[in-house]
Parts: sequence; C-alpha cells; structure tokens
Amino acid sequence: MTTTMATKVFMEALSPTMEEGRLVKWLKNEGDAVKSGEPLAEVETDKAIMELVARGDGVLRKRLVAENESRPVGQLVAVIAAPDENIDALIAEAGAAAGGAKPAEQVVATTQESAGAPSAPRAPVEARAEASAPPQQKAPTTPAPPPAASQAPSANGGQVRSSPLARRLASERGLDLSRLQGSGPGGRIIKRDIESAASVAASAPAARPTMRAPSGADYEDVALTQIRKTIAKRLAESIGPIPTFYLTAEYDLTRVTEMRAAMAELGDEFKVSVNDILLKAVATALSQHPEVNAHWLGDRIRYYNRVHLGMAVATNDGLIVPVIFDADQKRMRDISAEAKELAKRARERKLKPEEYTGSTFSISNLGMFGIDQFTAIINPPEVGILAIGTATDVVVPGGDGFTVQKRLRVTMSCDHRAVDGAVGAEFLRTLRRLIENPLMLVY
Repeated sequence: MTTTMATKVFMEALSPTMEEGRLVKWLKNEGDAVKSGEPLAEVETDKAIMELVARGDGVLRKRLVAENESRPVGQLVAVIAAPDENIDALIAEAGAAAGGAKPAEQVVATTQESAGAPSAPRAPVEARAEASAPPQQKAPTTPAPPPAASQAPSANGGQVRSSPLARRLASERGLDLSRLQGSGPGGRIIKRDIESAASVAASAPAARPTMRAPSGADYEDVALTQIRKTIAKRLAESIGPIPTFYLTAEYDLTRVTEMRAAMAELGDEFKVSVNDILLKAVATALSQHPEVNAHWLGDRIRYYNRVHLGMAVATNDGLIVPVIFDADQKRMRDISAEAKELAKRARERKLKPEEYTGSTFSISNLGMFGIDQFTAIINPPEVGILAIGTATDVVVPGGDGFTVQKRLRVTMSCDHRAVDGAVGAEFLRTLRRLIENPLMLVY
C-alpha cells in the first residue's frame, strides 16, 4: 500500500485573532508546480491581506475554495500532491469537513504569526487574551472635499477673502479655504490661519473614508470585510461589559506651537506635527503612571513597565491600531517617522500581525475632522484610551485684557474595574504638565 505524500493546504491563522479568512486571489492555478514557501493565495484576515504559502512541494492539484469566499481557520482549501497521485479521499474529506464542525487536527499553527499573540520587535509582550482591535469612536466622520482652488466659494455664494500668500500656502498643503475661518481684518484668511489649519490636519495619521458612489438601485448589500466583522465583535465585548467613565481636560497649546515653529526653523529634519508631540507626551505620562498602562485580565491586573502605544488609524475598511513600541524611550523625530510609516502601511493593509498587537494603551485622534470632543471605546484588555479633539482658538482673560490661546480637549475613557477617578485625573494632570511645558519631553 502506497503512503500518500499529498500536502493539505489549510486556511491558516495568519493573525493572532483570526477566526476565518477570505480568499482574495489565487496566485497559483491547478496544475502549477509549487515549492514549499511559495505563495499560493492572498487571504484577507481580520486586520490585513496576507499570503498563504505552500507547506510542501508538488503540484497544486485541487483548489477547494473560490476567490472571495470565506473559510474558518483550519478548513482545507487546497491539495498539493504528485501529478499522478490519487487525492479523491482528501477531496471527499474536505467536503465532509465543510458540512460540519472542523476536526481538531485540522487546526494548525504553521507560521510565527499563528496561535498566540507574537512578540513584537524589541517588545515581547505576553500573548493577550484577545489581541488589539480597532477602537471605534462615537463621533461620525465625513469625507473631505477636494483641495480648494485659489479662490473657493463661501457658504453664502460669495468668494473667500484671503491673502495671496495664504492662497498659495493653502494650495501647497491641500487645504480648503472655504472651511477655514480668517483672523485677519474683516475675516480675511492670512498666513497664520493656514499654518494653524495645517498643524491640525497633520495632528493625526488618519485617512478620510471614501464616499460610496450611488448605484441607482434602491439599496445595495455589501458583505462584511474581515476587519469590519472584528470591529463589530470587539465593540460588543467592550462597551457592554466594561464599566466605563470619562474624564475631559483642556490643554493650552501655546508652547507646543512655539516649539514646533522653532524646530521647523532648524530645517525639515526637525519638523514634527502636533500629533507627534502628543504621542510623545502621552507615552511619557504613561511611563509615570503604570496603573493606567495596564491590562485587565479578569482575575488580575497586569501593569506594564514598558509603554507600547497604539494609535488608531482610519482606513476605508475600518480602524486599525498599529503600535509604537517603547514609545516613551524614543525621540520625537523617531516617533514622527514611525507613526507616518505605520499609518501609510495600515491604509495599504500591509501591516504584519506583530505591528498591530501588543499595545498597552491607545489614543484616537479626530482633530483633523474638526471634532471638538468625543469619547472613544476602550480596546480590551487595555484599561484606557485617550480621545483627542481639534485644536481651537479660545479667548481667555489675561493681565489687563484678553488673549487668544490655541487649546485642545482630550477625553480619557477609563475601565473603572482597574482605574479609579483620581488615578485617571492624576494621569491627565501629568499629561497637562508635559503638553503645556513641551521642553520637558526633550529633557
């Protein structure tokens, strides 16, 4: 009796929280020769699109899943065998397994990303009960209009009043003049208004969702993506079971603005966004408050001595939270470069599992959408998340008159099982000291 040498190709767990995958595209056709390690197909996980690779040599004899179909982890999706090998029994087995519960022996972990949460570079955080998933905000987002021309119509049908320099700067930075409020004579938009709007636009690495074009039909049903399924599941696990309370604080950004301007004068290599400074400030504050930099694990609380900061990034498929590991130990320029790169790859769905798992605390920034204040949903097992609004000009009393300050509102969502009100308030007080005295961040 000849021993079969066929290789079963299973739907693998390509991310720590993946339960099923959608086969996006076959990269090999039936009859193609394959070698171990060669990509067979592209699979959409709950976080990204990744490659399913061959685990043996031979010929791709049978593809058991069509493109755009989903299968649970552990189910047979293809067979690799010798050209003349009989695989009828394997195909019959696959049909039987698809009709019922998947056999335990089919659940395999064949890559370093499978099974538990992987160790990230320089950040071996223990496997979490559930890996990080996108926190969802309660405030709606709206798509951005295309960049404005040199003169944009105002809401009343007239023309936006702006200086030539302001129009040129707005065009270079892709800003819509009709959405800005001028601080010059008669409401004229001037240079400082453009610079202020640009700092807000750069204050978070998020993409604006794409509008769905009307099809002309009464309605259109669209199947859920794997990431949207994960978002729905994680929200149900968070907002209901977790007793959440909220703390809001308002910070003066005057010195942040001054520091950014001074750094920019030194050259492009020293330019940072408001969001980069906020990331560094939050990470530094977390290093001083491990009771907030923690995970709720049911029968215990795990306090982390290292700060792995998750930052929510909007994509067309939903939110994903890449992680800046050891953020408190990194320089501002390093955080800036890493945040931009992670955000770019998140939107392209090219993140590796170890790049979006292992966060100890998360932030979500909707400032670029003009949202003054909102609350974000905690990303379990983390015990807090910080929601950051837009920076606005506020008139405040000072000396013998009034001054205009650039101010920012943040709201912290706290898991009351692990974080008490006073604990959250102390964290926000430390954050205030760092943001309003940003030179402390480069000490």
